[in-house]
Amino acid sequence: MSPTKHMKITLIKSISTVLVAGLLFACAGFPSENTDPKKNNKDVFRKDLAECKQDYPETGSGVHFKQWTNCMNLKGWK
Repeated sequence: MSPTKHMKITLIKSISTVLVAGLLFACAGFPSENTDPKKNNKDVFRKDLAECKQDYPETGSGVHFKQWTNCMNLKGWK
């Protein structure tokens, strides 16, 4: 295997590892519990998340996850 081809494979593996780690970190930090016990249920969570997704559409860069998290935090989800 040529050194250039080996470098490309190593770079692809490195980028893939960083992306997977980023996705795991983003999912682990997503709010799932509301501070108001009356709103702490699946139906309210889905409704609030749908509103956040409507306000902040998906982007190719992944910035929308941070926006959704902040939006959910404003709605009382921690």
